[in-house]
Amino acid sequence: MREIVNAIFYVLRSGCAWRMLPHDFPPWQTVYGYFRTWRKEGVWEAMNDALREAVRQEAGRETEPSAAIIDSQSVKTTEVKGERGYDSNKKVKGRKRHIMVDVMGLLLAVVVHKASIQERAGAKLLLLRAVQKGFERLELIWADGGYDGQPMIDWVWQLASWIFEVIKRSEEATGFVVLPRRWVVERTFAWLGRYRRLSKDYEQLPETSEAMIYAAMVHLMLRRLARNPAVAL
Repeated sequence: MREIVNAIFYVLRSGCAWRMLPHDFPPWQTVYGYFRTWRKEGVWEAMNDALREAVRQEAGRETEPSAAIIDSQSVKTTEVKGERGYDSNKKVKGRKRHIMVDVMGLLLAVVVHKASIQERAGAKLLLLRAVQKGFERLELIWADGGYDGQPMIDWVWQLASWIFEVIKRSEEATGFVVLPRRWVVERTFAWLGRYRRLSKDYEQLPETSEAMIYAAMVHLMLRRLARNPAVAL
């Protein structure tokens, strides 16, 4: 079983196709079969949630966050069939990854949809997913200017009594400026960028893309926890 998990992480890090797994791993059909089963049963998401709690405890924090940050990333798709759209703002034809992270940059929820869906509409899909996960301590959501608007703020409050705060770039700022809180979610996207399988959206189903993102975060947190053998999972 450990070799199967290692093979899945190999596909994520190397970006290779399932059929191109080296022969010292189990057969690719077996590896993919486990990945698909775990995706359908929500195992990757469950592992992400359990490991996130362990990482937060190791850092001396509560297991559940009281604040979160959301953002999106548009990525190109390949010739593989599946839903896609055109993001006129980023000039990208493909899909959009909407993620919610805590103040440590750890993944709370993810939704993948076609890139033509606007920021506010995609954020609503993400926040609805977050409500289903039941973050009881969550009180505050930070977002960038793309989500601005009183209707969005009111909608979030009516949804879960969360404060939705938009962090805008100063009109006087020139060049690159690090904005409070927003850099955390950008760093998470940078972490995910280390996994070549996520350089584009190679998957036919958005649900598979979401599972890949959860699996990447699982790998990242496992490596972090491995530095401290005293942590009990």
